[in-house]
Amino acid sequence: MEHRYFVYIMTNRHHTVLYTGVTNDIVRGVFQHREKTIPGFTSRYNVDKLVFYEETSDVLAAIAREKQIKGGSRRKKIALIEGMNPMWRDLYQDLG
Repeated sequence: MEHRYFVYIMTNRHHTVLYTGVTNDIVRGVFQHREKTIPGFTSRYNVDKLVFYEETSDVLAAIAREKQIKGGSRRKKIALIEGMNPMWRDLYQDLG
């Protein structure tokens, strides 16, 4: 059985906050952020819009990529988002 891991970026309505995370179930993870079921950064700053994600079968690669993105500048994160999603659409609807 092949495992799937996702590195993702979420934002709020005004795109003022960018949150980077990693999960093995992107639908569940994004749902939890959207519904604010887990207290913390994303619920405090109303982070509820999925704007970027990547998938890999290697958990260590996913964790390394998350750290790389988190360590990058806001400008680099925006370039990454706009490379995949230039209109900043909420990609959650596409997950099925």
